[in-house]
Amino acid sequence: MAETRVVRAVCSHDCPDSCAVLVTVDTASQRAIKVQGDPTHPVTQGFLCGKVAKYLDRVYSPERLLYPMRRRAGVPKGPVGYGGVKGREAEAFERIGWDEALDLIAARLGAIRDQYGPESILPYSYAGTIGKLGFGSMDRRFFHRLGASQLDRTICSEAGGQALTQVYGVRLGVEPQQFAHAGLILAWGANIHGNNIHLWPFVQAARRQGARLVVLDPYRTRTAAAADEHIAVRPGTDGLLALSMMHVILQQGLEDRAYLDRCTHGFAELRAHALLPEHAPEAAARVTGVAADTIERLAVEYATCWRRTGRAAVIRLNYGVQRSENGGTAVRAVAMLPLLTGAWQQLGGGLQLSTSGAFPFANEALQMPGLMHSSPLARPARVVNMSALGHALTELGSRAGDGPPVKALFVYNSNPAAVAPNQNAVLRGLQRDDLFTVVHEQFLTDTADYADVVLPAPTFLETKDVQGAYGHYFVQLSQPAIAPLGEAWSNVRLFAALAKRMGFEESCFAEDEDTLIDQALASGHAWFGGVTRQQLERDGRMEMQLPRAADGSIRPFADASWFRTPSGRGELVPVPVFRAPQESRANATEFPLEFLPRKADNYMNSTFTNTAVHRQMEADTEEVLEISAEDAAARGIQHGDPVEVWNSRGRIVLRAAVTSTVGAGVVAATLDRNRTVGPATGNVNALTSERLTDLGAGATFYSTLVEVRRVVPEPLRAANR
Repeated sequence: MAETRVVRAVCSHDCPDSCAVLVTVDTASQRAIKVQGDPTHPVTQGFLCGKVAKYLDRVYSPERLLYPMRRRAGVPKGPVGYGGVKGREAEAFERIGWDEALDLIAARLGAIRDQYGPESILPYSYAGTIGKLGFGSMDRRFFHRLGASQLDRTICSEAGGQALTQVYGVRLGVEPQQFAHAGLILAWGANIHGNNIHLWPFVQAARRQGARLVVLDPYRTRTAAAADEHIAVRPGTDGLLALSMMHVILQQGLEDRAYLDRCTHGFAELRAHALLPEHAPEAAARVTGVAADTIERLAVEYATCWRRTGRAAVIRLNYGVQRSENGGTAVRAVAMLPLLTGAWQQLGGGLQLSTSGAFPFANEALQMPGLMHSSPLARPARVVNMSALGHALTELGSRAGDGPPVKALFVYNSNPAAVAPNQNAVLRGLQRDDLFTVVHEQFLTDTADYADVVLPAPTFLETKDVQGAYGHYFVQLSQPAIAPLGEAWSNVRLFAALAKRMGFEESCFAEDEDTLIDQALASGHAWFGGVTRQQLERDGRMEMQLPRAADGSIRPFADASWFRTPSGRGELVPVPVFRAPQESRANATEFPLEFLPRKADNYMNSTFTNTAVHRQMEADTEEVLEISAEDAAARGIQHGDPVEVWNSRGRIVLRAAVTSTVGAGVVAATLDRNRTVGPATGNVNALTSERLTDLGAGATFYSTLVEVRRVVPEPLRAANR
């Protein structure tokens, strides 16, 4: 019988659950043979999502990038056709060693720095890993010391995060375990069953005790299909719906005045604003698409849940709400609802968007922004917004005050050719002959197709890291279960080696993973409770030491001591003002349909699209446009027809699925694999814009207008000319 060992790891993919994972390794071959959830984890409870349950298919995929490569001379940048990595690398790339790769990169970056200035170099990364070391440690040190442009990492959650901080001063929320005690659960823009699966058992436990689950979402998600009620609010109107609920609550005197007096600032202003006629249910119904009687019923049910049932009302708010032009304000409005009702005081009551504020890692020690003063700039470098990458690669530097154009792009933990908005502008930039692009990746992605140098990266089974969570309150240590495959290098190793090649002599570039983890934990904050790496290596995880109620629960914002706002209370001012997005049906002319480039249940943006087992799980939704029967009939479209979806930025061709998952005026499609990204075959981001959110300057993926028409086969087109 083969001998095995079990290693404790943590899934580092961008998910609120941060699952504890047990990896079984065959000791003879040192190959991982099984991944499973850790049954002792109080939140993730021993099971994995469908993506990670099949993670070994990703780790050992024959398409994994295993060696450094450089583009062959004369091969143009861009997609080289369908097929796996093994078929494509021979066409576009040639294998090189790490020494040659590092020498090449250091020489090119040095030359670009000397000729154009260090700000002409742009790092581009996000949350391909949310481990503290992989997400932002040695990489930030390297680019700070180099003097490269700083990246404003806004693409996913910045608008909502800033909104939550403006209202509460800190990003905290209801413990997932407490959802089991709720009497009403509002999943607001939250596909719990698809993208936050470890909250689902607690939701189901509450429902078995009589709780109702209500989903507010423009799309009939997997969660909406399983809910007690689905309220299909129109895209970009969530803030108005929240204001209309406030209108009903205040008009009927259902607010908790004692809590408001103790714990909030600006109630009088909010009350006057919410009671304006444009926030009445009848007026809001015309904009939100939610019937007036539904708004009134929902508001009353929400505000009276505790007194009717003895169980709290809780909102699971997710980041889809903030991905519209007025998205930050919408999150602020929704986040004010539990302040209005005092729901935070009750077990299981309040709101969860993010718990990330509970993890006070020593980020400055990890990232060392002070190194910018040792760079050739001797000052903080300019900041480039990642949500406007197309502009950065095609127009930045064209105006006085912009600084130099981007001449080098270093991509890691992300796949901007697929996930960044205004895809066609991004691709035009990536195709530039004068842009030197390095991509550090696990697979040959859409972005790697445009790279000059491709470097192999490890999976979370192959690295050591520490991480918090944004959906629970446990800090965890992830141990490497297997050695990195091939010649894959971690972010820490890569950027430390590059620093040496660039001649950076600071001792911080010689620090190893254990030292970095020690530094990350050494913030001295009471919530860490003095936890050390050695404790985490022994126990695997530790619950954060937040203040607790008498029953042992964490009840953030139950009293004024929790708030970290300037007033020391929940901020209800400035009052949230609803404004329709520029791209919405309120302003529709040439393009009348609101487009949802939605998340797939079995992918994570473009991650997991590389393996056949995950693609099979999404086979029914890939390259499909979901459209209502009403909108299809008006355009002569039948189920299964090829359709063109277009606007002023681009066009894509999909297959129509006439369905009830979207209402009239809304169409939806997922971000698919699209291995041959290009102007005619791009993904949903060929249609999205670089317009930014009202708070946080984030991406406005869900403020997009399009038109749709049936594709006429070419021979028929010719015959009709």
